[in-house]
Amino acid sequence: MLTPTSALTFFAACIVLALTPGPDNLFVLSHSVTHGARAGWKIIAGLCCGVLVHTLAVALGVTALLKASPAAMSVLQWGGAAYLAYLAVAEIRSAQANHDTSGSQPKAVSNLWLRGFVMNVTNPKVALFFLAFLPQFVDPSESIPLQITQLGILFALSTLLVFGSIASLAGSIAKRLLAHPSTRKVMHYLSAAVFLGIAVHLVAS
Repeated sequence: MLTPTSALTFFAACIVLALTPGPDNLFVLSHSVTHGARAGWKIIAGLCCGVLVHTLAVALGVTALLKASPAAMSVLQWGGAAYLAYLAVAEIRSAQANHDTSGSQPKAVSNLWLRGFVMNVTNPKVALFFLAFLPQFVDPSESIPLQITQLGILFALSTLLVFGSIASLAGSIAKRLLAHPSTRKVMHYLSAAVFLGIAVHLVAS
């Protein structure tokens, strides 16, 4: 079991990390501004589930095995980049289409939970980060898998707290921006640019 001191120290570190600009919070921000706070929250739910998958992978030793296989890491990396490129294309198509705001939901905002989940799970940098970060807060004399699991849950909670705040704030701005079709179109293109930027970052560094 984690000690209260270790848990609080870890949670504080997670809050700082979640506030640091990165692919995940940019992903949430772009969706929340383009599609509203509800879309952002669905993305967050997917991201948090991805965090729990990475946690389980570290606890069971799967991440260590992946790290030892450059081919597996490369497949994961390029798969994640390809999915982000697909999302960028979906946003561009939404920008080019004439959507009736009272009509059906555009394809670009379907399966939002899955978007967040796939983006997180297919990012090998997240896997390697968890492998390096979580064990620093583990007491070797206690059950390591249990402590890793507890740390992962705390990480997911910090993500929910910080990213949820981002989604809510961005969603309030979106209500004003999305009232104008021309602005809505620009936001779709900006979201596409964000996705492509994250994809390039994923494979280039």
